Amino acid sequence: MRSDHIRPDRRTLLKVALGLGTATTLHLIAADPASTPTRPARAAGTPPAAAAGPPAGLPARPPAYRLQPMTAGAPPRFRPARPPVRTRPFEELPDLGHSMVLSFDDGPDARYTPDILATLRKHRVRAMFFVCGEMADAHPDLLREMADDGHVVGNHSWSHPLVPGLSRAAIRDELGRTSDVVDSVLGTAPLWYRAPYGAWNRNSFEIGADLGMEPMAWTVDTLDWTTPGTGTIVRRVMDGAAPGVVVLSHDAGGNRSQSVAALRRYLPRLLDEGYRITVPQRV
Repeated sequence: MRSDHIRPDRRTLLKVALGLGTATTLHLIAADPASTPTRPARAAGTPPAAAAGPPAGLPARPPAYRLQPMTAGAPPRFRPARPPVRTRPFEELPDLGHSMVLSFDDGPDARYTPDILATLRKHRVRAMFFVCGEMADAHPDLLREMADDGHVVGNHSWSHPLVPGLSRAAIRDELGRTSDVVDSVLGTAPLWYRAPYGAWNRNSFEIGADLGMEPMAWTVDTLDWTTPGTGTIVRRVMDGAAPGVVVLSHDAGGNRSQSVAALRRYLPRLLDEGYRITVPQRV
């Protein structure tokens, strides 16, 4: 998503998303087995923070370390069976144990994505990147870097439109073109997608499933796109931290320097509190 795109009012879009009902939990996934073990768990008697409510809407690379791609050892071009047509996106992943998922939307962006990748690499954790097709097409090198480091690359449409206002043909074009770009660069198409603004409809669920993708929403919205300050973003993540939580942040679509700085602060804190930062695998 390019920074000159105008975002519809988030409060209006929240009403659209909530009209779909509460998002379901996911029971057909497993944690990435290659994820880094957690640091020691929090002290006994210290309860984890409660999860947030329904969703609203380059430093040098360390030479001695590189994550192994999640596809290592898998049969070429392996894809799980086509998923069923959902009626709600998945919002949390309760079957992952004391784990959380970090996700980043709208990229890749040459100004911010490299720093986010470097921070994730430093702490040896994986995340989900929901990419816009036009950005992925412009930065295939960053797409490859995401995959090489074992991150999950998801589909966030081509140009970040408001999906319920599109025809079926336009939705298929937005999702299909993006999957084609990812497939052409990485050799495999995305298995997950996220509707821009969290605004879904039946057409998008049907077309996403037809393209082999499961719909992923989020539990904690950092609202980093409003540039509320690095400390506020950190507080929102830590206040919402809980097992199974999916955190939404952005690596493109505007000035994301606060998002980059916040990740450097909250990621080690999550690890210190015993959270395993992982990614889902379709099984």
